[in-house]
Order: sequence, then structure tokens, then C-alpha cells
Amino acid sequence: MAGHSKFKNIMHRKGRADSARSKLFSKLSREITVAAKGGLPDPNMNARLRLAVANAKAESVPKDVIDRAIKKASGGDAESYEEIRYEGFGPGGVGVIVEALTDNRNRAASNIRSTFSKNGGNLGETGSVSFMWDRVGQIVYGPEAGSEDKVMEAAIEAGADDVESDEDGHTIYTAFEQLSDVAQALEASLGPAKSTSIAWRPKALTPVSGDAAGTLMKMLEALEDEDDVQNVYSNADISAEELEKLAG
Repeated sequence: MAGHSKFKNIMHRKGRADSARSKLFSKLSREITVAAKGGLPDPNMNARLRLAVANAKAESVPKDVIDRAIKKASGGDAESYEEIRYEGFGPGGVGVIVEALTDNRNRAASNIRSTFSKNGGNLGETGSVSFMWDRVGQIVYGPEAGSEDKVMEAAIEAGADDVESDEDGHTIYTAFEQLSDVAQALEASLGPAKSTSIAWRPKALTPVSGDAAGTLMKMLEALEDEDDVQNVYSNADISAEELEKLAG
């Protein structure tokens, strides 16, 4: 167990503002539909669907919306979504990974490439960034789950690899093959998680500040606003003081 890290991977969470709720619900519903279409429509028999439904419930997505998303997968008119990963570099040389679910590959590529270039970044080839990252299981809890020591102890007992805690909550990492087992063990001791997912975790962070940090934040937010984009990850290391300055 590596323990608490003073550097937190900057992963911009969708849906913080009320105005973003409908967009968040749409992305969560799309993930449910894709998960159900790729396997059995029963969450008990489909691990990916089980995770998608749990994440939707954690964000207070109504049950009828979840049920409609599952039923949509078996309908003849259900869109055929393609999972695509884009990789590139933002201002300050920060690595960025974008995961998309799209029914139009050309539209998604064009919009994402444009967002990179408009903000001083450049889209690279697949593998140009991800080799510097690990594919991991990620379980997120809010601060109400308990103290850093309590969560750390629960994570060790559950077989997790690492924990990062701050005022926003706790992020627990595990080998992605063990995600389901660790998540179940944590739920028994800490209750339901805010989210459980397979994620990208950088092996090293890239410090960025000043104008580059501001432009990077704009780029990441613009990427998240794209309808085709599901997740955005960066390896930016931005100080708390710099983030407060940008927020102000």
C-alpha cells in the first residue's frame, strides 16, 4: 500500500453545476445502454452493466431513466455506439486521455481535435500518451465515508493498492482485475461508493501553472462538454493556490 499521495491526479468531474445535470444523465444513460447491448440486460449477470447502473444511482439518476436506458439496448432503433480513445498533449506538455462513446466517429474526431488545437494542444496517435499511464480500478467515496485513516484501513482490508484523500473525498485504486471484489469489500465497510470504474492513472504528474494552467482547464472543460465524450483524464499537477486563483 503506497499510502496517501499529496498529489492528486486532476480528473475533472462532470455534473458539478446544476446546469450540467442533464448532460451527466445523458452520458450515464449512454454507458448503461452500451453495457446492456454488449451483454445480458440483467445487472446481476453483466458486470459492466452493474457498474454503470451503480454509478447512475450514485448520481441520483431516476430509476425510470435507468430502466429506459436498459430497454433501449434491446430495441431495434438503439444507436450503435463505438468506443474510441483519443490521446494528446495540452498546454504545458500535459498528457490528456479522452474516452468517447459515439455514433459518429468522424464528428467525434473532428470536434475533439478542434478542441485540442484551439487551446494550444495537439492530438496524437493512439499510444502516444497512454504508455505513461496505468489502467486501474478506481473507487471514489465522498468525505462523509470517514477519516483518511478509516478509509485507508478499509482499503487495506479490501485488498486495494493505494488511496488518495483530500477535502473532496477519497479515491481508492486497485488492479482492474480485482475491482469488483475490492468494491464489494469496501461497500460492506464504508457503504456504497460515489463511483466505481476502470480508469487511467498517470505514472508521473506534469507541473503546470500560470497561463498554461488556465488554458489547460478551459481545454479540459471544453472536452467534457462534448456530447460524445465520456471521460477526460490529465496528468496535470496544479497547486491548490493556482486552482484557487483560477476559480476566482
